[in-house]
Amino acid sequence: MTDSEQEEVGAVIVAAGRSKRMGGVDKIFAPLAGQPVLLRVLEPFIECPSIDRIVVVLNGRNYDEGKELIVAQNWEKEVAVCIGGRRRQDSVLKGLKQLGVCDYVVIHDGARPLVTIDLIEKGLKAAKETGAAIAALPATDTIKLAHKDMITLWSLPRDSLWLVQTPQVFQYELLIKAYQEATEDVADDAQLVELTGGRVKLYIGSYDNMKITTPTDMAIAEMLWKRQKA
Repeated sequence: MTDSEQEEVGAVIVAAGRSKRMGGVDKIFAPLAGQPVLLRVLEPFIECPSIDRIVVVLNGRNYDEGKELIVAQNWEKEVAVCIGGRRRQDSVLKGLKQLGVCDYVVIHDGARPLVTIDLIEKGLKAAKETGAAIAALPATDTIKLAHKDMITLWSLPRDSLWLVQTPQVFQYELLIKAYQEATEDVADDAQLVELTGGRVKLYIGSYDNMKITTPTDMAIAEMLWKRQKA
């Protein structure tokens, strides 16, 4: 029995990016171990017993192809599709509205195909503490703050720096409230919650849970996928 078994949990997969650094290829359709990245992303959410329904957010250009791909899978779990907005946060909000009211919502990047059921479940467990939890890894490199002219100002304390990933998990009402109250451009949904006074819990992510941005990333993801499944 999972911690979230008595609660309704939805997921929003944000795949509305433009893949500008992929050499003209839409990364969500690029093959990863014989299947499009989008299906690899969706697999753990389909298989995760805590997830009740899913919304995939696409852009206007890839909507028809993406919807056709999803419908063809004939999954028993409900998977809806909608078109996103100009900014990532606009796309997430449209996904939330399509998803409808639930207890918790898991937000995940459509370019992170190596997410696991374990990461999803850990996020749901961590979100019980504060209403919001995000996957993250401790920074291992020295990080410099610099001017736009690339002259360094100082080094940031590494022991308090974290590299943020998705999944990011929220109480649905908490996230909706943050979207209603905050108007700033933000880097992720956790920042919206922070801006409106919410507390966000970090939980340990995975080094394999990489985000595909370039063709080189695809090659690395293929290698990691094979190792993960070995």
